[in-house]
Amino acid sequence: MDFKKIIISRTDSIGDVILTLPVTGILKKLLPESEVIFLGRSYTKDIIASCKHIDQFVEWDNVLGLDQAARINFFQNLNADAIIHVFPVKEIAELSKHAKIPLRIGTTGRYYHYYTCNRLVAMSRRRSKLHEAQLNLKLIQPFGGKGVYTIKEIQESYGISINDPLNPNVLMLIDKNKFNLILHPKSKGSAREWGLENYSKLIRILPEDKFRIFITGTHDEGLSVKKDLIDPHSNIIDLTGKFSLKELIRFINETDGMVAASTGPLHIAAALGKYVLGLYPPIKPMHPGRWAPIGKNADYLGQEKNCSKCRKIDRCECLESITPEAVKNKLLSWLNG
Repeated sequence: MDFKKIIISRTDSIGDVILTLPVTGILKKLLPESEVIFLGRSYTKDIIASCKHIDQFVEWDNVLGLDQAARINFFQNLNADAIIHVFPVKEIAELSKHAKIPLRIGTTGRYYHYYTCNRLVAMSRRRSKLHEAQLNLKLIQPFGGKGVYTIKEIQESYGISINDPLNPNVLMLIDKNKFNLILHPKSKGSAREWGLENYSKLIRILPEDKFRIFITGTHDEGLSVKKDLIDPHSNIIDLTGKFSLKELIRFINETDGMVAASTGPLHIAAALGKYVLGLYPPIKPMHPGRWAPIGKNADYLGQEKNCSKCRKIDRCECLESITPEAVKNKLLSWLNG
């Protein structure tokens, strides 16, 4: 079959979308003449716009505003030859069937894929030892993709390109004589966090003559860390609540590195090739084996054990026990390497 248009459906968070971009890059290698359409949430639009492998972005939020008949008609008008349900959504699977998209790829792990899809890939994310990005790529096997791609192949397939310049008033904050380090302490509840006390100590022990430190996050996150993290340190630059996603991507691209939990900004920085240190709990499925940042300068810290003690609570003793000294040593190794 000649695949002229392929829809990739991933309607969840920023980090998940970043780890799906290699699917677009490898698809373009397998089918260079095909048009790749990305179906995602509106708040991920700026991520998609930065990927050279994607030809069209469709905002799922806009489709949700239509009635059932109009939704089906919308999918039909995309004239797609295939859809890949990377993030399974029952309604999208049903719409793609009603729209009679010829090839509909899903996984064996979702019961509704058995009646909405006509090609199933045997896969269980929950029980797999593969990274999330590797699991995503298993879904392109019907197009001639390999069963498992290496981490190196993945990190070379993001296709992110930043062409728009950063605001000059923000660019002047970058110190070319220092390592420009972003600390992104909060996660909007998407991941276990290292703790403000640890971040505060890290700021105290990092040499000021070698590091320029920025704090990023949403406006509300800035308010929540102001007393314990921002106010006590006059040597940091508070940028919480200052950026749109598009502006944050540009800013990350101008810096040298980031320390954060498993968040969207961490995966953005990794995809941009920055020095990235992710801080992870050993609890499955949040552990680094599944969600570590992937990039040529990406690394992580986390205890090498299997622990579920914090599964039902927000705090993680194993994660918080990673010492600021260990993080400092890793940052200095990058600086001196």
